[in-house]
Amino acid sequence: MTKTLLAIGLARALAGTALFAVAGGALAQTASTAAASAAADARDLDAVVVQGDIVYRNRTEAVAPTLSYDLEYFQRFEPLTVGDMLKRVPSVTFVSDVLEYDGARLRGLDSAYTQILINGKKVPGAGDDRSFFVDRIPAELVERIEIIRSPSANRSGDAVAGALNIVLRDAYEFDGGYLRAGALRFDDGEVKGTAGAVMGGQVGEGRLLGGFNVQGRYNPKLKRSDRFEEPGGDFTDAENQTDTRDGTDYSANLSYTRDIGSGRLSLSGLYVRTDRSEREHSLEYNDARLNDRAHLLSDNDQVVDIDQNNLALSGSYRFDMLGGRTTVDLGYSRFEDERTDTEEESSFDDDDTPPSFDEREGTRILTDQVDSERTASLSHQRDLSGGVRLEFGVDTTAKNRETTLRTSEVDSDDEGAPLPPYADFERSRSTIEERRVDPYLMFSGKGGVFDWEAGLRYETTEVDVRNDDERASNDYATLLPSAHLRWNVSENDRITLSLARTVRRPNFNYILPLTLEEEYGDNDFVGNPQLDPETAWGLDLGFERRLGRHGIVGVNLFYRDVKDLIEIANTGEPSATARDDYEDELEEFLDDHPGATPATPGYPQFDPDSFVYTAANVGDGYVYGIEFDLSTPLTAFGLPNTGVFANYSWLDSSVDDELGERRFNNQSRYVYNVGFIHDIADYGIAFGASYRRQGDVRSRVLAEEVTTRYGADLEVFVEKRFGENFSLRLTGSNLLDAKKQEYFNKFDTLADQIDRDYDEYERESEQAGPVYQLIARYRF
Repeated sequence: MTKTLLAIGLARALAGTALFAVAGGALAQTASTAAASAAADARDLDAVVVQGDIVYRNRTEAVAPTLSYDLEYFQRFEPLTVGDMLKRVPSVTFVSDVLEYDGARLRGLDSAYTQILINGKKVPGAGDDRSFFVDRIPAELVERIEIIRSPSANRSGDAVAGALNIVLRDAYEFDGGYLRAGALRFDDGEVKGTAGAVMGGQVGEGRLLGGFNVQGRYNPKLKRSDRFEEPGGDFTDAENQTDTRDGTDYSANLSYTRDIGSGRLSLSGLYVRTDRSEREHSLEYNDARLNDRAHLLSDNDQVVDIDQNNLALSGSYRFDMLGGRTTVDLGYSRFEDERTDTEEESSFDDDDTPPSFDEREGTRILTDQVDSERTASLSHQRDLSGGVRLEFGVDTTAKNRETTLRTSEVDSDDEGAPLPPYADFERSRSTIEERRVDPYLMFSGKGGVFDWEAGLRYETTEVDVRNDDERASNDYATLLPSAHLRWNVSENDRITLSLARTVRRPNFNYILPLTLEEEYGDNDFVGNPQLDPETAWGLDLGFERRLGRHGIVGVNLFYRDVKDLIEIANTGEPSATARDDYEDELEEFLDDHPGATPATPGYPQFDPDSFVYTAANVGDGYVYGIEFDLSTPLTAFGLPNTGVFANYSWLDSSVDDELGERRFNNQSRYVYNVGFIHDIADYGIAFGASYRRQGDVRSRVLAEEVTTRYGADLEVFVEKRFGENFSLRLTGSNLLDAKKQEYFNKFDTLADQIDRDYDEYERESEQAGPVYQLIARYRF
């Protein structure tokens, strides 16, 4: 009862202070530093605009294992989004369309296992699995990317695979201004523009930084699908498809800091708007080679119009109190997603030669989703005797997620006639409310040979869900210990050891009390509001060596023991399809045998082969692997102006389902990046190349098994600097015309899947061409 009242009280308090919301993150220095000193220490933006040096991975002083990459590490390849940045760092994979880098998968695990932070704070996203699409954040807003391999007690524990912290530029860090403008040319001749500006400096008694970015987005792809009765079996049909993603992203950020009394106030805001359309046109044929009207089976058009808004505001005040340092954070973030999905298809009867028109059908789905979070944090740090530091605090979150779906279906039997208007919509509305109160306690010590950190975090969660008139509630609590040790073997060498318990909360669509018919083949699915979270004990062991002044090489071993895995489980209840099939069979028998009873010989018996499934906590799994990364100049070889970059991750896992052992779904066996940059300082010229490859991924769920194979990605750039204020950079990406190939094994029931009795086997190939960017930057 006390916990509930506290959560409600905090939520109400936050509602009145939303303008100070939290995305601001920790302050870089103590609040006693004067504003004039801050201005003197701020980084000059010419280092960002006109680089004269090659930038390598940072060596952090965090005790928890953390890799840090400044924007300049990525910038010469002109990444458009955070997704483009993350594809270059260790252990991050994607299972997306070609040239799409949205749901980051740290250590190859599902996006839900990777925590995405902005300035150290969680942010809501569109995914039903709680994931946040990193391609919604423009690269130009970012100061650095941090990979936090194992969490500390003062961070949320939703990080089984680790956390990716996107640190935005703030007023304290930068001084100066610059303009950025350019264009992108795509394989089909389309040209998109990009423009942005950033300015930061002293304003009155504080410091202010502001920036904006407008980015044209475009991705034209060609797809081909061939379908068969089974692998190596008879051909059934083929489909040719064009798939074009077209839109514009608008973003702006603002940051203000100033000293007030003994403390420092930090305010910041981030806004990102996405206008996007996804257009697919598909033609299906009954002949693999003759793709003409005489063999046409269907003509399908699908258009999805997407309007998304991300807002994150922040307020943080750190001040001296009771011999220590106290920090108060208040926060508000909101994600709005409105989309209109219209699919219209003309089908043709294959019994005629050529196939004759059958009917035209249309479906329109209107989705309106709002996900908001209000957060409040209070923490206190103080130094104890013996060089030990104590930190304790409490983090609270009040989350609301509302989704409204409206669906309309129309049809027509007249060839060439327009479809009737979409007028009658079936409406469904769901609401998820989540309240968290998470206290923590942490001790740490630095100095000498060993640095260490140990803490406890206790996360409590209350969940209320509603779908139309159905309601359900659940609550759970998890204790999350963590400990980190760093052994400073020498000035250049260090060994790190981390042990931490983490958590993954259930997918939103798994906890809604909603029944979906034929969600998995002939099987239905019903949500389970009583799901508990998965938990994992994790171990990381790493070694890092400094190479000269700038280089770093590191290797890390990791292991995760995951408990209470959430998998699809059979409720034992027959599916709607099984009941309908039985009723049809019974009706046919009674027509042939009037007056028959269950005692009549041959009377049909109800023996369903498809069922209602649900999500349940079943079984355990484990994940392990090795991660290597290197970034260094080739000074030892007499090439100080040449930098090389490489990382390689070998990943594996094991989990049992109803068909036996498999890896975690869609986990690549490996992913690697290699590249170089060479700078010709006397002529103000630089050039470089980057090559990336990730291994095949496999997914096995009820009634479907998918293997996905990706081609390699090659990028190159050439840059010319003009003095200290201007640079021009040409970048080419996807120069190998990367392909994505998928192989689908489809079944009707679990029994068919076990017996390999196929419903369909499909091969799909997707390809996109190269993209060229020409970007100019000017510092003022």
